[in-house]
Amino acid sequence: MSLIEQAAKRLEELKRTGVEIPDVPEQKMAPAPAPTISTPERVAAKLAERENVAPTAAAVERSVELSAAPMIDPRARLVELDLARLAAMGFVTQEAPHSPIANEFRVVKRPLLANAHGQNAVRKGNLLMISSAMPGEGKSFSALNLAMSIAMEQDSTVLLIDADVANPTQLKLMGLPPAKGLMDVLTDHLNLGDVILRTNVPKLSILPAGTPHQRATELLASTAMADMVSEMAARYKDRVLIFDSPPLLPTTESRVLASHMGQIVVVVEAETTTHNSLKQALSQLEACPVVMTMLNKAPRSDVGQYYGYYGYGRATKT
Repeated sequence: MSLIEQAAKRLEELKRTGVEIPDVPEQKMAPAPAPTISTPERVAAKLAERENVAPTAAAVERSVELSAAPMIDPRARLVELDLARLAAMGFVTQEAPHSPIANEFRVVKRPLLANAHGQNAVRKGNLLMISSAMPGEGKSFSALNLAMSIAMEQDSTVLLIDADVANPTQLKLMGLPPAKGLMDVLTDHLNLGDVILRTNVPKLSILPAGTPHQRATELLASTAMADMVSEMAARYKDRVLIFDSPPLLPTTESRVLASHMGQIVVVVEAETTTHNSLKQALSQLEACPVVMTMLNKAPRSDVGQYYGYYGYGRATKT
């Protein structure tokens, strides 16, 4: 006998003994709402309801774009970059698209984008490494500026990867606290979506260096690293991956990282980088199909503008 049958029998017994049982009105369970499909019209209506306005044709059209667009790292945490601070530090920002530094990087990025997505694109051209012969020559500054500049393109998105795992710089430049990243993916098998940071620059995401590791060189040379790079490069056709790598001469990580790349830019500090150190650095990159150099900290660029401490010349093939 089930519990319900036992309870019914007990009620009958109580009634026969004269115990009054109060009538409980029958409550009908409301049927569960049928699942709905979020059509563009419904999405637009919901957004309009939040803003207390009527949905417009433009809102519906925008909702069509949002529903059709692929989700980019939906688990990624959103971080807010202080664009005014970055602009004051001399970085390219969307708030000052016609600043001298922004115009300079338009010249720098054009051949790189042609190699990444142009008609004659090179193999793995969307994998781009920024390095230098020695520390302090401006590679991290250049990597962030290049990423910000490419993020202003209509047809490109950017993932900036801090691969200088021994001396990570990108989060410091952006004024952000340390976070898990590249090394944690390789050691703890975290998902990329759990460590990639989305920014308030719509087309720019960041993969921090993550937790330092004593076997960083071996991890960068591992099959897991090769698989991860291939996955990141292939997931979105319009994505450019920019790796801020360690300097070439004092470390071994950058030489390992270079084996994954389709393009490499070597930053040369004006009046500081010696011909011999540059020659040694370039000799380590012979396997990469495209190697370019970029002059940094020049008082005057090849487009005739004066930029003070940081100046950038056109990237040229070596």
